[in-house]
Amino acid sequence: MSSKPTVGYIGLGIMGKSIARNILGAGFPLIVHNRSRRAVDELVAEGAKAASSSAEVASQVDVVFTSLPDSPDVELVALGSGGIIEGAHPGLIFVDNSTIKPATARWIAEKLAEKGVLSLDCPVSGGDIGAQKGTLAIMVGGPAEALEKIMPIFNVIGKTITHVGDAGAGQIAKAANQVMVAAQMVAMGELMILAKKAGADPQKVVAAIQGGAAQCWTLDVKPERLFAGNRQPGFKAYMQAKDLGIVMDTARQYGVPMPSAAVHTQLFAAMLQMGMAKLDNSAVIGVIESLADVSLLDE
Repeated sequence: MSSKPTVGYIGLGIMGKSIARNILGAGFPLIVHNRSRRAVDELVAEGAKAASSSAEVASQVDVVFTSLPDSPDVELVALGSGGIIEGAHPGLIFVDNSTIKPATARWIAEKLAEKGVLSLDCPVSGGDIGAQKGTLAIMVGGPAEALEKIMPIFNVIGKTITHVGDAGAGQIAKAANQVMVAAQMVAMGELMILAKKAGADPQKVVAAIQGGAAQCWTLDVKPERLFAGNRQPGFKAYMQAKDLGIVMDTARQYGVPMPSAAVHTQLFAAMLQMGMAKLDNSAVIGVIESLADVSLLDE
């Protein structure tokens, strides 16, 4: 593979579009495909080329990325009619940035291998900000030789790249990541509303604890937006809920009790039922507000 392989990117949502833009900005020839045209047009205006199907992308590139909502979407794009498998060629590397079930990642890797394709399941963490800045944490499952070949691409989209293990291992790492993310989002909401209802200034409480044992990415990044009344994504609540579904499915499969993750799964499910599905995952504070009958922004 040359120093500048041709890259394909399929799925240009909040995360995918920023990742693709960073790849393009680093000088890699880029071919893109997306269900809606607007994001495609944006990247074409910046120098990318458009393709009309996933198969068309795969047939023209050395590396094809996907960033899609859920396991069935990735399976359809990878293996379905007009999918990557129809444009597959020996030496192609498939990289999935989606968060899906580990079993699905393994199945896709197995089927694409029959066409001479190496697959990497590479979910990411760091949110929309990390995607824009190219500072994502990338969790990699799949063959080390494939990762080695595409490291120059990963180095422009991520800051931390960890080869976790064989196919599916990246998705197991992401499930673990989402256990912690959900816990932090819920805990942040609880502590803010506790402070508010108990009569302390939540902003000062957050400032007081940020430098101690409670310090974490969530407290570093999210409070400023919440105190400004901004609950827009970011990372959408329905995607967090979907990821927690993967966590609980995987936990059941392997017989792992996860009592706190189960409660957090219910809180995010409640959030969706309360009409907050498309808000940021930090907006789970809205469920706590409702239960406590107090608003963070009440005077």
